[in-house]
This record gives sequence, structure tokens and C-alpha cells, in this order.
Amino acid sequence: MTKTVITDELKKVLEQFLEENRPAELINTYLCFVEHKFNLQPVLFPKEKIIYQSAEDAVHQLEREDKLWHETEIKIGFGQASVNAETKKIYICPFTGKVFGDNTHPNPQDAIYDWVSKCPENTERIGGLRVKRFFVSEDPDVIKSYIDKTKMKKEAVKKVVYSSVLSGKLFNSKEAVVEDFKRNYLKKLSVVEVQNQNKFKIEDHFLAFIQKQLVEDKVTAFVEALAEFDEFMPYVERWVEAED
Repeated sequence: MTKTVITDELKKVLEQFLEENRPAELINTYLCFVEHKFNLQPVLFPKEKIIYQSAEDAVHQLEREDKLWHETEIKIGFGQASVNAETKKIYICPFTGKVFGDNTHPNPQDAIYDWVSKCPENTERIGGLRVKRFFVSEDPDVIKSYIDKTKMKKEAVKKVVYSSVLSGKLFNSKEAVVEDFKRNYLKKLSVVEVQNQNKFKIEDHFLAFIQKQLVEDKVTAFVEALAEFDEFMPYVERWVEAED
């Protein structure tokens, strides 16, 4: 059986865990050890009820399934000043590039609905009526694209951007979509929380990793390693007595 080594850093982590989780169960304490030993950072993606080993794993999987972003093309029109350095959110007409800013129009969302419903270049129809389709973006880099600094451009220009599958909002880059996803759509969990829940699916590779760690030999080696420290002996004795 491979000997388990508890470093000074792991020792401090375990001391804190045991102090904050009285009376701590053996398996939960062991899972805390596993989490920090392997630097695990589990996350829950509530929309699909799946737990991943890390945010990076979630991103990798969802990118492979085309569930994070879509490449799209927008028009950027330069007319009256509808965007400035203080603008935080914009509403964009996909047909002309007409844009309404949150600080340059009193009701930008109403304005974009009204605009696309009458836009002569909007040829999309449902039931004979123009569709009220438009883009929304809070990405500073996308917003900057609509600031005509030269005041010389008269015709709309085209630009490739990235649309979030989850929110529909536009971002200037794939990286910006990913950062928005990590920040707003993932919930951090501990490995103990992962093991103790029964509402969500654990991603297959992560589940296999946890199962590989939760074997009797490894748990026993962990207990023997703890027994080498006097401060952990009360816990070890209680766990051994419980087993008996």
C-alpha cells in the first residue's frame, strides 16, 4: 500500500476543516484532503445540472458541443452619436447597424423594438409581420466599435463577433464569452459537496476520478498518515471506534 504524505500545507487545511466541521466524518475529511492534494476546483453548471472537475473542463466540453458561442456578423453604422465612452449596454439592429445606447436614449429597448419593426431593410417576416430581432451587447470592446472617432465613415461596415448561446449577448472575442460564462453561469463547489449531493450528474471523467480515490486502501493510508500527528489522534480514535 502506497504511503500517504501529509505536507505542512495540507496539515493546515485539514486542521481548519476539522475545526469548522465538528464532528467531521472520515470520508468528508478524506475528500477535503483529496481536493487540496490534487487542486480540484469543481463547478456546477446549473442549466444542464452537471458537475465538472473545473471551470476549464466545463468550457472544453461545452465548446466541443457548440454550446458556448456562435460566430456571427454585425453591421456597424455611424450616424448620430448613439454610443459614447460612458455607454455600458447597446441594442443593435442586425439589418442596418443602427444602435441605441443605454445612456444616449431614454428607452433604448423600446427604441430598438420600434426601429426593427419598421426597418426597411428588415426582410424577415413571421405571419406577414417584420421580426423584432436585434442584438444586445455589454462588452466594452463591441461598444467601442460603434464610436465613430474619425467622423468620416458614412456607410455601415461589417464585423465578426461572438454570440453567447446562453444569453444571446454579443462579445468581441471567444475569450470574452468564456469569461462571461465562468463568471455568471458556473457555481463553485467543494468535493465534499459534490459527493454528498444527489440532484446533479457528475461528469463521467470526474466521477471516475472520485471513485478511483474512494477506495479502502487509500482511505486507510490517509488515516495512518493522520495518526502520525498527535493533534489528529482524537479524530482518528473516534473514526476507528466507529468502525468497530
